[in-house]
Amino acid sequence: MPALARQLTGLGGCTHPVRLDGHRTEYAVDTATGEIGNVLRCLDSAALPAGHLLVRCNNRRATRCPACAETYRRDTYHLITAGLRGGKGTPEQVGTHPRVFATFTAPGFGPVHNRRTDGRPCRCGTHHDQDDDTLGTPLDPDTYDYEAAVLWNAHAGALWRRFSIYLRREVAKRAGLTQRTFRDHARISFAKVAEYQKRGAVHFHAVIRLDGPEGGDTAPPAWATADLLSDAIHAAATAARIDGPVIDGRAHAFTFGRQLDVRTIRSADFDGGQELTERAVAAYIAKYATKGAETATGTLDRPIRLLAELAHAQITEHARRMIRTAWSLGARKELEELRLRAWAHMLGFRGHFSTKSRRYSTTLGALRDARADWRRAQTAPAVPQAGETTLVLAHWVFAGTGLSAGEAWLAASLEPALGTEGEPTG
Repeated sequence: MPALARQLTGLGGCTHPVRLDGHRTEYAVDTATGEIGNVLRCLDSAALPAGHLLVRCNNRRATRCPACAETYRRDTYHLITAGLRGGKGTPEQVGTHPRVFATFTAPGFGPVHNRRTDGRPCRCGTHHDQDDDTLGTPLDPDTYDYEAAVLWNAHAGALWRRFSIYLRREVAKRAGLTQRTFRDHARISFAKVAEYQKRGAVHFHAVIRLDGPEGGDTAPPAWATADLLSDAIHAAATAARIDGPVIDGRAHAFTFGRQLDVRTIRSADFDGGQELTERAVAAYIAKYATKGAETATGTLDRPIRLLAELAHAQITEHARRMIRTAWSLGARKELEELRLRAWAHMLGFRGHFSTKSRRYSTTLGALRDARADWRRAQTAPAVPQAGETTLVLAHWVFAGTGLSAGEAWLAASLEPALGTEGEPTG
C-alpha cells in the first residue's frame, strides 16, 4: 500500500493516467572501447505496485481531468507573464515595451437572450440572472443562422492569421515604413487564447506587444507607442476578411464582430482604479486556456462518431443544433478540408486554444521539460564512473487508461488541493 501510494502521488492528482507496459534499463558504457558494462538502473513495469507505469494524461480540459488542466493553466499563466515582465528566458525589458490586451468577438447570427449593460430587460422582456441557462440561446431558434455560426468557428483561425498580416501593414503605415523595411525596425509579438461565448461562437483574447527587430531582446523604436499599436489593431481588425464557401447559392464571408476591446496593459505597480495590470491579464487568459465549448455552451467535451450519440447526450438544445449543423455540413464534398464532423463537438472550431508568436516568450514544451528535469533531479541519479557514458534501452507499449476502483479510492485520498483563482504558484 505505501509503495502504491507513492506511485499514485507522482501523478499529481491525475485520475485518467495512461498505463504503459515495458522497461527501461541504463547501462554504463566505456567511452574508449564502447564496451557495455554494468547496469546502472532498471525499471520494469511488472515490478511496479500498479502493475504498469502510470503517466499523466496531460488533458487541458478541466471537465476531463482537473489536475492536469490546472497544471496547463499554471503553465499558460507563466508563459503569458514571461512575455509581459520577463523571466523564463525572456529579458525583463519586455516590461517596458508597448503592449495591449485585445478582445476580438464574432459577428451576430441572430438575436439571443442577453443581459443588457444599461439595466433594461432582454428582448424577451426578462431580466436574466448571470447564471440563467437561457443566456446566449437564440430568441427564435428557427431563424437563427446556425450555418453561418458553425462556419464562422471553422474559419476563425484563418481570420486571425489574416488579421496578423494586416496588423503589420497598419503599424508599418503609421510608422512611415514599407512592409519590407518594417522588419528591420520592429516586430509584433502576441499570445492569444480562444474562448467560447454562451452562444457558441469563438472569440479571441490576445496580448499584443511591439518589440524591436529582434523581438523582446531589442528595444522598440521611438515611434512605437501603445496608442499607435491600438490604432493599428482597430484598423486591421476592421479590414480583415476571409471569403468562405458558397452553400446552396449563398456566399459566406467572415469578419470580426463590431465589439472590439483594446486596452493598454500597465505594469504590476499600477494596480489601483481601472488600470489593467500584467497579473490580471495573465490570470484572465490562463483561466480560459482550460475551458472549451462544453463549459460555456453546454456541449460535449469529446468527439462523436455517430450523430445518434446525441440522443443520449445531456447537452443544451442550442448546442445540439450547432452539432447537427456541423455534422450536416461535414458531409459536403466541398467542405471536407474543414473536417466539420471530427470537430462537431467543438461546434466547428478546429484551431488551437492557445497560440503565440515565436518570440513572445517561452513555450509550454520548455516549461514541461524544466519541470521534468526538476523532478529527475529530486531522485538520486546513477552517475557513471570517469571514462564512462550511459546507454539507455527502453520499450513501452500502451496498456490502457484510468485507474482501478482501488487505485481511484486511494488516489482520491491523496489528491492535492488545486487552486482555482489568483496567481498560480510554482
